[in-house]
Amino acid sequence: MIHYKTISEIEKIRQSSLLVSKTLAATVSILKEGISTLFIDNFIATFIQDHKALPAFKGYRGFPYHACISVNDTVVHGLPSESIVLKNGDVLSVDTGVIQDGFCGDSAYTFLIGDNNLAVKNLLLRTKESLYIGIQKSVSGGRLGDISFAIQESTEGKYGYGVVKELVGHGIGRKLHEDPQVPNYGKKGKGTLLKEGIVIAIEPMINLGTRDVFVDRDKWSIKTKDGKVSAHYEHTVSIQKNAADILSDFSEIEAAIKNNSNLWNEQ
Repeated sequence: MIHYKTISEIEKIRQSSLLVSKTLAATVSILKEGISTLFIDNFIATFIQDHKALPAFKGYRGFPYHACISVNDTVVHGLPSESIVLKNGDVLSVDTGVIQDGFCGDSAYTFLIGDNNLAVKNLLLRTKESLYIGIQKSVSGGRLGDISFAIQESTEGKYGYGVVKELVGHGIGRKLHEDPQVPNYGKKGKGTLLKEGIVIAIEPMINLGTRDVFVDRDKWSIKTKDGKVSAHYEHTVSIQKNAADILSDFSEIEAAIKNNSNLWNEQ
């Protein structure tokens, strides 16, 4: 069942989403070779706590940490660990959420530590681009399949990347995951009718190689079967009449990247 949000509820989701964006932007300042993914998770936990919010991921369906921190061939749901230490060339997805005033926010961004080859850089650029292409289709009167098709066509169709099918975006509100599901593949004109009041998290998960994935031995981390890298970006979005309202924000994250010489800066 889809829970349609009022204007005031959308504003509360916006505030939670913007806090997630600020959390990710603050996290950029510590990203460099030699730190562990557990160190990143601890930083995120402290930042959320200092801003008087609750971590949406901690304990959700038994998840034991505050963020999903996924490196290289881990697509999503990577478990932070003291033994996973960042090195030059690592692709790092950081996905986290908060609960504030009873409503959730959720967003993710993928970073490149140091340098890597052009194929990896293009994967990141094109995955993020596909997110915005999907958002362009997130308007009242369209269909959910319009979003899904746009993402698939701009990644798999155009570049031959692997679009993960086992994992999807989702509705969001008082709960972190609500209806409808938002796949990154589909057919135009099919699926749920998009109406004002629907709030969704759109999150392309795109692999450099095969779309096939598996669950790692830790029972959480989703990895690519061919061992190639994956990219993941996520915005929380409100469906509107003429153009989607993006409730999260990448601008502060990208400004922080410019100030961190340890990260690849796409600009």
